[in-house]
Amino acid sequence: MKLRVLFQDEARFGRISDRRRCWGPLPQRPEVGQQVIREYLYSFTAVCPQDGQLASLIMPFVDTEIMSVFLDHTANLFAQDYCLMFLDGAGWHQARNLRIPPNMKLRSLPPYSPELNPVECLWEHLRENHFSNRVMTSLDEVEDVLCRAIRQLIQNPDQVRSMTNFDWINTISLTAN
Repeated sequence: MKLRVLFQDEARFGRISDRRRCWGPLPQRPEVGQQVIREYLYSFTAVCPQDGQLASLIMPFVDTEIMSVFLDHTANLFAQDYCLMFLDGAGWHQARNLRIPPNMKLRSLPPYSPELNPVECLWEHLRENHFSNRVMTSLDEVEDVLCRAIRQLIQNPDQVRSMTNFDWINTISLTAN
């Protein structure tokens, strides 16, 4: 059984506009729509930085039960591997009733250190390339854009690896303790 190192995080995507800088032909100024509608979906994603493989689910909310479903989904996706998953300190990551699959071990990243989690780079990529300067007409549109964007990442593991395989990750000792 191969050991697979994963990093996990979840992010909220919704109908609040994400205004970013953009180019426009001189002398015009680009016009960007803006809206604040508090409707959201949550993407749960785990990445293996060494090979760029992803496990991802889009869910309507976050809690311990949803996290358990995501862990089960990830364990099934990598059923031939033993998964060592690093995650942040969210409450649903540490709940007593969290169901952890037998081929998975969870470890926490240091508190207040999102820069250590490579999944944060994926969130930035999605926001910059798929959600910036857009007005979404419905939560279904948000879901469609998010599904297409994540599917694009899943189909391009080299791109994912280039964004997530930090030098320090390759120094993690994989000896059993």
